[in-house]
Amino acid sequence: MKQNYYARPGHSKSTASVVASRPPTAEERRRAQRVLLRMPVHIRVPGKPQPIDAMTHTVSENGALVILRDPLVQGSKVLVENPKTQKVVEAQVIRPPQLASEGVLVPLEFCTPMPGFWAIYFPPASSTV
Repeated sequence: MKQNYYARPGHSKSTASVVASRPPTAEERRRAQRVLLRMPVHIRVPGKPQPIDAMTHTVSENGALVILRDPLVQGSKVLVENPKTQKVVEAQVIRPPQLASEGVLVPLEFCTPMPGFWAIYFPPASSTV
């Protein structure tokens, strides 16, 4: 771990306090809080006549991690429908899908902000529990 030495005001460099610097964690870099939420969603893929039934793994104000039977290609654009609210939003697959015991975890990010899409309250990113 890299250490930076800073002299506190009124102290010489010989009595400098040691401050460890580290890269921010993934949690600290996130733009929005994630919430574990299992709920059904419909994924509409261009060129496919029927929507794909999926389940969310985690959701945020910016998108979701959804569980599918088959992977979607990174960069693909899809429509996500929340059957509870009947809202639909365009989303993009932002990273390669990951295999999991439940199926394939596909990370989706909304192409445009959609406040209230999940019909839940998200605490501000800076709040602590």
